Amino acid sequence: MVAGMAATILAGEAAPLIAADVTVYRDATVIDGKGGASRSHMAVIVEGETIQAVKPAASLTAADTEGADIVDLGGAYVMPGLVDSHQHMATPPDHPRALAQMRRDLYGGITAARIMADDLRAVGDYARASAQGEIVAPDIYYAALMAGPDFFDDPRTAAAARGVKPGTAPWMQAITPETDMPLAIARAKGTSAIAVKLYDNLHPAELKRITAEAHRQGMFVWAHGMVFPSAPEDVVAAGVDVISHTCYLAYQVMNPRPTTYKDRRPVETEKLQGGDNPVMAKIFRDMAAKGIALDATIRVYREMDDRYAANPKMKQPYCTADLAATLTKQAYDFGVKIVAGTDVVPPREAAFPALYDELVLLNEKVGMPAGAVIRAATYEGARILGQEDTFGTVEAGKRANFIVTGSDPLASLANIRDIRFTVKRGKRYDRSDYQGITAEEMPDEE
Repeated sequence: MVAGMAATILAGEAAPLIAADVTVYRDATVIDGKGGASRSHMAVIVEGETIQAVKPAASLTAADTEGADIVDLGGAYVMPGLVDSHQHMATPPDHPRALAQMRRDLYGGITAARIMADDLRAVGDYARASAQGEIVAPDIYYAALMAGPDFFDDPRTAAAARGVKPGTAPWMQAITPETDMPLAIARAKGTSAIAVKLYDNLHPAELKRITAEAHRQGMFVWAHGMVFPSAPEDVVAAGVDVISHTCYLAYQVMNPRPTTYKDRRPVETEKLQGGDNPVMAKIFRDMAAKGIALDATIRVYREMDDRYAANPKMKQPYCTADLAATLTKQAYDFGVKIVAGTDVVPPREAAFPALYDELVLLNEKVGMPAGAVIRAATYEGARILGQEDTFGTVEAGKRANFIVTGSDPLASLANIRDIRFTVKRGKRYDRSDYQGITAEEMPDEE
């Protein structure tokens, strides 16, 4: 706890959502999200939803503070709001659960989330309600899914398109060589999705065709590292914008490879565990050259490890957290931009989002410096959403999305757990006001 922090903050007294037209957060230690050193004794001036200035506290003038709500941070740490770059919240839609998940996220400092294809009828409404301040939630950005016809016997697709034949919904489309691609992309864009997600059962020619048309219509393309049967090298060659799940890329070294998502099998660890495989080096070199970001999801592989350790009779996971970290380090060393996603919803008793674990894993297992991890979870997360000019750093002109912690996140990323409050779109959410998730909101899994 930082000595000198205003008593109203330490006591957890709820602040109004906007206490005044202008709020001055004084005597802050600012971590701006760009990866550099922190700056102490700063002031962050917020007007409405926007950061108007970040300046030394000693240079504040009467004009800066007159009529403003002054929040004296006493040296506490200000860093950009976090971006979870891989979430699901509506497969199938479960309104109480989704609201609880988003509440935990926002009070945990996540101010934006990238939703990787769900029932977009529900997700679109969450995005609207969050932007309007009607619900306690991060801002939501999402993708529409495209896959080959064989994928749509997956029960998740029926759950996310209830009432519509799987594969025909604008947010989950079956693609064939005969598909009218301009129309298919336009249908996806009509859901207000900002991206297309490529999932399974697509051949290299279709990857290229989808990607080219999506880019022409101003949409991003997000993909798994292998879009079975298309190999990782085909996904990279298509020029997608972000690749998810590091270990899918490891299938590049296998011969033969799995041909469908359903037939995933363990990757060939012995070829990869040194972190210097030349085949993977070419993949990562090409990704860096094309500006393709990597959504590593180390946390999801740790989840697989834990489940397998608890039940060795289950099917062996296709990858481990250790190998995922080794490959992610190889990617990082080649200059691939890493973003921080989870693809995991922790149990209801968890006080903080799964993203906290991902940040520590990127630091401790991958070896990324704390400043680089924070950049991955802030600026880089905003960049893959096309929002780097809007949020992701603490600087003048950006949206007022930031968190305040009592301990230094650059000294240890675990210190983010010492969160005091979140500011999203200029509105403050004190951590002490957070109400945990109830059994009614998130029942035990059967």
